[in-house]
Amino acid sequence: MFDKKMCQNENGKMSAKQVHYYIKGLQTSPLYTYTKEEIDNCQKFIEDNYGKCSFICHELYSPGIHLDIMVIPPSEEKNYYKLITIGMGAYKMNVPSQLKDYEMDRAELVIYLSPDWNIDFSKEKNGWVISLLKQIARLPIIEKSWIGFGHTISHNDAESYAKNTKLSSSILVDAIDKNGEQLSLDLKNKGKINFYQVFPIYKEELEYKMQYGAKKLFEKLGNANLVVDVNRKNCCEDFNNNLDDMDIEK
Repeated sequence: MFDKKMCQNENGKMSAKQVHYYIKGLQTSPLYTYTKEEIDNCQKFIEDNYGKCSFICHELYSPGIHLDIMVIPPSEEKNYYKLITIGMGAYKMNVPSQLKDYEMDRAELVIYLSPDWNIDFSKEKNGWVISLLKQIARLPIIEKSWIGFGHTISHNDAESYAKNTKLSSSILVDAIDKNGEQLSLDLKNKGKINFYQVFPIYKEELEYKMQYGAKKLFEKLGNANLVVDVNRKNCCEDFNNNLDDMDIEK
């Protein structure tokens, strides 16, 4: 169905817990996987919403889950790369008890890249987005927790993802389908799979979000598509410098 290509890149430092988890993954088969039918359904659903896939990044080894990443090139309508995971939703996340009835326990991830992005993912300056998707996808398993809208994930104490950018953390937002609704897929025997968009942010933007919340940060970002650009303007660049002058709620 697709022109398949192997993508390998595990840039970035990991915690001791993550290292142990990944080493264990070399020794055992993934515990949580989609069936062939579920994979086919996911691929069709993604292409229906995002366009024809040009290739898929297949993992060389798969701790916990087997995670493929579909790469969909820029189009006239959506002039940016779309990268979407397939495999994270095989794991049922440990959501809080008060959210059990809202079908928030399975997810896949989406990230948009600028149309001039070099998709040679073997290079750190291009491939850190692949590592980012993989690490976020496995975080709920490692931490026995969950992820959802507005959650932020920091990278190595806000160390930048790569040498060519100062982006150092990420925030999750609901992915939107072609009809402008929250993107989700109902899979037989799995239930609802929610798609969340990963958007890398700067240290100051993370601090602003922690102070004022995700909604306020998205208002400042002001970009409906939230396409990743390693050189984009930091919308909270002066946040630390202006803390003393701001009316902060205690």
